Formats: sequence, structure tokens, C-alpha cells
Amino acid sequence: MREIITNGAQETIQLGKSLGEIAGPGDVILLDGDLGAGKTTLTKGIARGLGISRPVKSPTFTLIREYQEGRLPLYHMDVYRLENGGAEDLGLDEYFDGDGVSVVEWSAFITDLLPLDYVRIQIERTGQSDDARRIQISAQGNEYERYEDVAWHSRKDN
Repeated sequence: MREIITNGAQETIQLGKSLGEIAGPGDVILLDGDLGAGKTTLTKGIARGLGISRPVKSPTFTLIREYQEGRLPLYHMDVYRLENGGAEDLGLDEYFDGDGVSVVEWSAFITDLLPLDYVRIQIERTGQSDDARRIQISAQGNEYERYEDVAWHSRKDN
């Protein structure tokens, strides 16, 4: 497991960009944390790292947003509204087994539908400031260890 502290949205986006740069086809990235923790902010960075320039929006009400124009497609999912079921009808395995990168917010609501291997990223406020975040990256499966080893340091560039 790797722990990183970011000190603002731009640093969280930059970390996401570094993650997107190492993402491969079929990668599944799970993002967990409280409301407003920064899951969509990190996803914006992942999209940049994939070469997606289109604005990334939260898929809370659409459940899945697809971004096709990057190095790899990005499938951004928010399954918060599926806390009481219904995810089995979405065909998530087709996304997980596909050629793009699947980013799933609130993955705890679909644990029985997740693939065996993935990277889990837990985001939480540190309490040090309103903008600081503690981000823990843990690999489930050997092929995802590269996410724990991501080359990143606090940078302000985009």
C-alpha cells in the first residue's frame, strides 16, 4: 500500500494524471471515500493522463459516463445510487473486461460484481486543512502493483 498526501485539488488532479499515464486496457480503479472527498477530482486527473481533454463530470445521476477520445477509453462510474441493488443489470463486466479504464466511485456497493484484480484508492480529508487529502493506493493482484509505485511528487503543473 502507498499513502500520498495532496494539498489541494490541483495536486489531486496531478496525482490522477500520473495514474492515468500508467493505466492500461482493462484496468479497474476503485475510488472510495466520503462525499466531497475528491473522487471525481482524482478522476479528472486520470482522464488527463489518458489524453482526454473533455471536461469530466460526476456520473452520479447518469451512473456511467464514457470518454472515448483519449489514449484509452475512460468509463467513469458512480454506483452510489445503487446501494440497494440494481447494478447487476448494468453489464459492468463488459466494461471491466473491455479495452478501456474503468473508474468506479463507491465500489463498496458492488463488491460482488467486482473483478478479482483491481486497484483500490481510498481518499479522505486529513484534518490538516480543508484541501488536504490522504490518498491510499492498494493493489489487488500483481498486475496492479505499478499503481502503488506511481512516480509522483507534489507539482503544480498540469
